[in-house]
Amino acid sequence: MPVKVSVIVPVYNPGIYIEDCISSLQRQSLPPDEFEVIFVDDGSTDETPARLDALAAEDPRMKVVHQENSGWSGKPRNVGIEASRGEFVMFVDNDDYLGDEALERMYDYGVANGADVVVGKMAGRNRAVPVELFRRNHPRATVANAPLIDSLTPHKMVRRAFLDRIGLRFPEGRRRLEDHVFVAEAYLRAENVSVLSDYVCYYHIRRDDGSNAGFERFDPVGYFKNLREALDVVERYTEPGPVRDRLFRRWLRVEMVERLRSRRLLNLPDDYRRELFGEIHEVVVERFGPGVAAGLQPTQQVIAALTAVDRYDDVVAFAEWEAGVAPAAAPGDIEWRDGSLRIGFTAEYLSGGEPMLFPAGAEAAPLTDVPKDVTEAVRWVASETAARFGQATADLLLRERSSAAQYFQPVEFARETVPAGDGEEVRLVLRATATVDPADLPREGVWDALVRVKSGGWTKECRLGPAPREDRPTPHAGVVGDLPVLPYWTEPHGNLSLELGARGKRLGLGRVQLGDVTVSDRRFRVVLPVYVTDDREVRLRFVSSSRILERSGTLSPDADRPGSVLAADLPAEDLSGDVWRVALCLNPGAEGARFAGLPFALRAGSGSVLVTPAPGPGVALRLARRARRVLGAARRKVNSRIRTQGR
Repeated sequence: MPVKVSVIVPVYNPGIYIEDCISSLQRQSLPPDEFEVIFVDDGSTDETPARLDALAAEDPRMKVVHQENSGWSGKPRNVGIEASRGEFVMFVDNDDYLGDEALERMYDYGVANGADVVVGKMAGRNRAVPVELFRRNHPRATVANAPLIDSLTPHKMVRRAFLDRIGLRFPEGRRRLEDHVFVAEAYLRAENVSVLSDYVCYYHIRRDDGSNAGFERFDPVGYFKNLREALDVVERYTEPGPVRDRLFRRWLRVEMVERLRSRRLLNLPDDYRRELFGEIHEVVVERFGPGVAAGLQPTQQVIAALTAVDRYDDVVAFAEWEAGVAPAAAPGDIEWRDGSLRIGFTAEYLSGGEPMLFPAGAEAAPLTDVPKDVTEAVRWVASETAARFGQATADLLLRERSSAAQYFQPVEFARETVPAGDGEEVRLVLRATATVDPADLPREGVWDALVRVKSGGWTKECRLGPAPREDRPTPHAGVVGDLPVLPYWTEPHGNLSLELGARGKRLGLGRVQLGDVTVSDRRFRVVLPVYVTDDREVRLRFVSSSRILERSGTLSPDADRPGSVLAADLPAEDLSGDVWRVALCLNPGAEGARFAGLPFALRAGSGSVLVTPAPGPGVALRLARRARRVLGAARRKVNSRIRTQGR
């Protein structure tokens, strides 16, 4: 069968970090005979060459090419392309890994849309990845209709025939930004680029030891010499005008202005940041016309203008002011409604820990002259931010804690100017409500709520919180489909998170009071702090010192208050003479479903059943041990009977 995808992995001294990469490749859902993996060992001096040879000996999908060290990743990728047999090639770094269905999904999506390049959704663990590009799927993306240019790392799937037809390969040698040169040309010459955003295909990892090649401090002279080569590609394949300016703006914004901002600049040694500033100044003057910087956000325009006229000290002073600017998001009402969690919040920017103030009635005015000092620059930024407040946005993202995969949630928001002081200044506040459908999240785990605030010259994220303990909303756990979902506040910081698949004490069933429990005519009824959308079958377990009994029950929405009502018949067996602990399984049909104990017990005798506090931990532990012994003895009897019948 033809090979659909060849995965190319350049390798150099990854140590243990290559293991996650290997495991993810072995777990791929694409049938084993439909893909191959080509590891190109670029002269590693650790244990990796032997590890790869052993891997290739036991797994026919894995191939290894050994070569002398070339200095960077360009040549190993080119060697991998030449050795590949796949319809598409996929580039993966040796310390990153793929989602289990990445190759299958990206290949199918690329074929369905006739794509020469397929860009899969990325998640970054302790490193930045594009966010706006992956808001939605883009089956037919271009540099003009989608923010493709935000993603210039090589981790794409590319049609091999396309590479051969246009003769595209990576620049080789010890150099930086070879991926920018390659990817920019691929975007500009491809017949179609498809962006897959509804599944995390690529996990971009920052090593714990900080030794990723991309995080090493670079030589500014060589770096910006290589950056000019990427600009050359854009000039070669575009005409002067808005599209070229928009593409150039990406390098001005990300590779230059952002390096001269806030803590990122201030944390560098003075001699190094002076050298960095000098190289950036040369590129800005040499390559960028006025239309490039004009499309930047206000703070970015200020830095670009100061850089163009070589005012290093003012750039540092502006960075010191900007280092005190940060977003804040305060939670509001949080409630279950129609199977979704509605999360209210407000968001604004702070300066020095206090709400930022902006001039009331400000009107937009282009930056026609370079500000004469930092005070004037700050004043212009404040005025422009207020004038552009109609473009400000707030988003809620849920980020899985274990993998850093993140997903935008639907949000409705309103912009509000709040008078401050004598009325000549205002606060710029975004009031929003997000709707979270847990069924749309791909898997169980802990998901942290983050708010992304875009206003004026800033696009920043912060956790949703902290929520003061005394007045924070306390929504119940809910059951959506077969998935228990727990909204909760982290300790000690008080930020909002969701736990999908919450179990045991985490569900909050311990808040049930004795007054919430009634027993009448062998009918059992409990008011629970659990949200459900409609009637659902649950499972009850009654545990005494010598017996375990199970019964089905029904969990129904409570018409009188938030939560639900559990109703079930008591076991028909004689319950007298025992104290019965009660446990509940909210999703008995789900894989890995578990019982959670309820904080009361039933005492049966004299023809009645009384509700009592649950036995203390020591008593409960003894009951559990006895119950396990009872269950074990019963299982042994059944197994013995089966073996006897078999003989």
